[in-house]
Amino acid sequence: MKFKKLSSLFLVMTIASTTILTGCSSSKDKDSAVKNDGDSTQLVWYMIGTPQPDQAKVMEEVNKYTKEKIGVTLDLRMVDWGDYGQKMQVITSSGEPFDICFASDYALNAQKGAYLEISDLMNNQGKEMKEVINPLFLEGATINGKLYGVPANKEVGQQMVWAYNQKMAKEAGVDMTNVKSLEDLEPVLEKIKAKYPDLKMPMAAGANFVPYMPYDLLLGENLPFGIALDGDTTKIVNIYEQDDVKKTLDTLRRFYQKGFVHPQAATDTDPHEMSVDNWFVRKEQYAPGAGEMWSSNAGYEIGYSPMHDPLTINNSVTGSVMSISAASKNPEKAMEFLNLLNTDEYLRNLIDRGIEDVHYKTNEDKTITKTEEAKAYNMPSWALGNVFLTKNFDTDPKDRIEQYEKFNEQAVASPTLGFYVNTEKISTELATISNIVQEFKAPLFTGSVDTDKYLAELNKKLDSAGLDKVMAEIQTQYDAWMAD
Repeated sequence: MKFKKLSSLFLVMTIASTTILTGCSSSKDKDSAVKNDGDSTQLVWYMIGTPQPDQAKVMEEVNKYTKEKIGVTLDLRMVDWGDYGQKMQVITSSGEPFDICFASDYALNAQKGAYLEISDLMNNQGKEMKEVINPLFLEGATINGKLYGVPANKEVGQQMVWAYNQKMAKEAGVDMTNVKSLEDLEPVLEKIKAKYPDLKMPMAAGANFVPYMPYDLLLGENLPFGIALDGDTTKIVNIYEQDDVKKTLDTLRRFYQKGFVHPQAATDTDPHEMSVDNWFVRKEQYAPGAGEMWSSNAGYEIGYSPMHDPLTINNSVTGSVMSISAASKNPEKAMEFLNLLNTDEYLRNLIDRGIEDVHYKTNEDKTITKTEEAKAYNMPSWALGNVFLTKNFDTDPKDRIEQYEKFNEQAVASPTLGFYVNTEKISTELATISNIVQEFKAPLFTGSVDTDKYLAELNKKLDSAGLDKVMAEIQTQYDAWMAD
């Protein structure tokens, strides 16, 4: 792929800034002025992830701290992985008031008016946070000159990998070292199936499974518009008309027929936690230290094999964003909280890792070790904000920050990085097309249906819904963006 290499300069700046800020606010014992002498402001915060048994216990401690620091308390509402996107769509469409959310389909929902434009808030209540976040994230999250969310400061590139059970691989005599594509995986799964005939999921896949396809999906996974990452990078295509996507779907159909994917996959919204030892391989997104984290969370050794080199696309810089609701009655306080979350080491670790001496113990070398109670509190760390503030587990690589720097140096930029579709003229067609794709996506991506029949039916419905009009509009915008 002939794309731009990304410099690590911004990451070095980020780490340096983070060090300065965390040195100022790394402990709850530091002196802090109470920002609100009266009743605190309660913020409603929607987050993606499985609701945790100890959530109320941790949030009690969080609220003590945030009330003292900025006069804010949080009503944290976790929504499970498979339900989050649809749930938030209903909430934002209905106008239900809330303050902060993990932004699903960030660009699309921002342009629909679901999220508040926060450039001024970022320069005021969020100014300390702005100094910390890698500028590439802020640039990538800016749509037509406007910022609608706070991106998590983490790896700037995206890399999909096959995560797998190392013990099973060894016992079945399979080598995952050079397994990249679905086709590479097929002979491996045949051996796994033969060795473990009663294994529920040789390949973990459910209703939310999306195979890796070499396209930058310009409007997210629920719409079919993409740019090839290999080949012609100037043309907008419907991915469901492409030969390589058809090949992927045919392979998934074989997997389903061979029993590599479980029979109810198309309707299964279970996140299938790694700790449940009923699978062999699954698609995951890698970040430095992910292998160690997966193994720690699972309770057994997880290996991984990369599908492709790290790639920086719009989704990799906006795949973890916190937005303020356009309906929020407390936008300044919401930004104050996001600023604190992304610059205060104590708060960031409390929400992420849990309560010290309850969910983890601190070691002499400053690493932390999970306790038995940690099983009751396991949050999606990558989704919560600045990962450079998080404490290292004793299972993490000691050079985790250096690994982030190296990973970001290796990332290459997609030709579409920074291009966002203005959906104003095509919003009606997009809504219809999205509904159609969601009807067909899970059955096709799990191999549960006849590929030829359902792919033909899908494309026929897309054509009737105005696909050509939408593609022409996106192409016009893309051509103008490239020329500019």
